[in-house]
Amino acid sequence: MTLSSDLETLIIVVHIAIIGALSLRVIMKRRPVGVSLAWLVLIFILPLGGALFYLFIGERRLGKHRAARAAAVLKPYKKWHQGLPQENRVDWSTLSPPAVPINRLAETVIGIPALAGNQLQLIDTAAPILQSIIEDIDHAQHTCHMEFYIWNQGGIADEVGEALIRAAGRGVTCRVLVDAVGSAGFLKSQFPTRFRKSGIELAAALPVGPLRAAFVRLDLRLHRKIVVIDGKVAYTGSLNLVDPRFFKQEADVGQWIDAMVRIEGPAVEVLRVIFLWDWEIETGAGIETLEHSSSLKTPSRSGTAVVQVVPSGPGYENDAIHRLLLTTVYAARRELIMTTPYFVPDEAVQTALLSAAQQGVKVTIILPEKIDSVLVRYACRSYFDDLLAAGVKILRFQGGLLHTKSITVDGQLALFGTVNLDMRSFWLDFEVTLCIFDSDFGDRLRTLQLQYAADAQAMDLQSWRSRTGWERFCENAAQLFAPLL
Repeated sequence: MTLSSDLETLIIVVHIAIIGALSLRVIMKRRPVGVSLAWLVLIFILPLGGALFYLFIGERRLGKHRAARAAAVLKPYKKWHQGLPQENRVDWSTLSPPAVPINRLAETVIGIPALAGNQLQLIDTAAPILQSIIEDIDHAQHTCHMEFYIWNQGGIADEVGEALIRAAGRGVTCRVLVDAVGSAGFLKSQFPTRFRKSGIELAAALPVGPLRAAFVRLDLRLHRKIVVIDGKVAYTGSLNLVDPRFFKQEADVGQWIDAMVRIEGPAVEVLRVIFLWDWEIETGAGIETLEHSSSLKTPSRSGTAVVQVVPSGPGYENDAIHRLLLTTVYAARRELIMTTPYFVPDEAVQTALLSAAQQGVKVTIILPEKIDSVLVRYACRSYFDDLLAAGVKILRFQGGLLHTKSITVDGQLALFGTVNLDMRSFWLDFEVTLCIFDSDFGDRLRTLQLQYAADAQAMDLQSWRSRTGWERFCENAAQLFAPLL
């Protein structure tokens, strides 16, 4: 036996050992079948590369210290949940029947009840959203808390930063939490130095680096968008802190189209506490310290809308938002309209949409014509055949990258927030969703969805099936890795 043959034998043995060990680990994790099979395929077809890929991003590793901090602070937050005022609880007999199981599921899984008495303002254009945030910051007296996946320099986004600096100068406590990857450019700009000099507290969530890769999954991201001012006013929705005129212009997808909701009422407190939870996990500043400077008092009723705030992500119940989405789809009786920039459903969501359409529900999915990810674009298209054949109406928005994440059910119930209809949002990213049980808001959101539909082209099944065999192959190949996107 030669040295080279011995080396070849050793390589084969190591290769088989790696495949065997990782395959066993994947199987024992008991994740959704599609996810497990996708990883097994990748590990087998890319022996070394697939193994390394799995070790880096195959499991939802938050890191020992972060997980320990999350466990340590759980008790005071549970105590806060239990102390929410009973007078803001909901009389479910006054709402539509499908609202009850959706609420029951969300409250059972997350532990946060729906709260009545909220006033909601839907703002559907970036400039008015940012101007409204600036105006509220300029009227702040106590606290300004802001949490975003992306803060990008340029245009009105810079004016928001200047408003925060002015607020800090008046003695307002300002805290800013941004994702370390999504806001990497901002963290290298002039603003962090100016913020800190003015007294604004700034933290970067989920930092990355070569050493951290061995202990933490680097693509778990803080995808939330939350603004809370004085504990009285809050914003959430799809808009990152960016001016679309200055954001990703090189991507050739047009300006990003977003919407946010401005909230007054008891639901503001829930968004405030989600921010405080995230801030404490990242900085170690305890809720007892934050309570003193954050005025943790439930805002009085300001309107009639019932809102349930549902945070999701690693560390929460694993599939909370996924189960909530499925329950919402199955609740539809007449109409279901969805908007999302990234549509890569798993089998359960795909089946729910097909079942709804085949039972006579008018299902409409509005997607952008162009998105900023080639792989996601092909994976998304792989689902169109079955959906179109079942009667689902798929519209491709022409006016830019439609980034609004929204669902309306029969014009009465709405899901609105940061969650995309893809498996990354379901399982990996830290998100926040509003379940809104209010026919007035549902009607306003549905009107916005129909405005998007008016600037979209409907897909035709026969025309779609005339695409080339190469396109079909690329779509089906991308779909194999859809659980990993």
